[in-house]
Amino acid sequence: MTMHTEHFADRLRAAVARKGNVVVVGLDPRLDHLPAELIAACRATYGDTTRAVGEALWQFNRGIIDAVHDLVPAVKPQIAFYERYGLEGLHAYVQTVRYAREAGLLVIADAKRNDIGPTAEAYAAAFLGPTEVFGQTVPGDFEADALTVNAFLGRDGIQPFIDQAQQHGRGLFVLVKTSNASSGDLQDVPVAGQPLYAHLGQLVETWGATSRGQCGYSAVGAVVGATYPAQARTLRALMPHTLFLVPGYGAQGATATDVVGCCDAQGFGALINASRSILLAFRTPAYAALPYGAAARAATQHMIHALQQALERYRAE
Repeated sequence: MTMHTEHFADRLRAAVARKGNVVVVGLDPRLDHLPAELIAACRATYGDTTRAVGEALWQFNRGIIDAVHDLVPAVKPQIAFYERYGLEGLHAYVQTVRYAREAGLLVIADAKRNDIGPTAEAYAAAFLGPTEVFGQTVPGDFEADALTVNAFLGRDGIQPFIDQAQQHGRGLFVLVKTSNASSGDLQDVPVAGQPLYAHLGQLVETWGATSRGQCGYSAVGAVVGATYPAQARTLRALMPHTLFLVPGYGAQGATATDVVGCCDAQGFGALINASRSILLAFRTPAYAALPYGAAARAATQHMIHALQQALERYRAE
């Protein structure tokens, strides 16, 4: 496994330049949505066991990665879809992360960790660097290029992650304005004359001030939901050095026009995530004649084209 010390934002900028887009494929496989023939083959080999489930998740993800690795700069596995199946599910997660990184993709671990002190340090060490074992350094099982984190405990709940990210050339994405319908119950509450999400966004921009790469962006990014485009544009203005990870495109209802305000004038500054609209493309009428990998590739290409057109219109405004 390659050990990275180059700044995360600079690595991401280079990956986006190579691929020509800011698309992230979310690897959130659900057992009941996988191709029936894949499920049947795994059950035939391993029976009705969690081993069969883990193998199905891994084989499905491998097919998706094979289909899109040359198109997009990054993937984002959500660890909950693997944890629910215990050790076999986590083994599928580990295989997925390693395979994606070996394929040249940046991997964002969507685990939303947070705590303080030694607990935060342990979470950060698990996801943001190699593992130290009896004085030896070995690749970490959960090691990824970036990690989603929750800032509810304040700066001392984030600093251990920042320290680990800086040491190993990794990144963070702090929840700021999430895409879910009830996010405003907390995130829109007024704080010091502005919504909480704006206050938190300014904090994240400040937390990342000493972690900026040559591209001008910090290793400390923000999660900003595509389903709130006006708020996203407000945050983009408040956070000029902060990378945005943008969920909500596709199945959650956001369009290419909704998300382009998260990008900067050069079309960088944001990563637009799509999960179900790509993973489950083979179940839609448009791609029903294709194998699931080919359908995922076609849906990814369609998303890339839609974002490019929307960015062109946005720049012309």
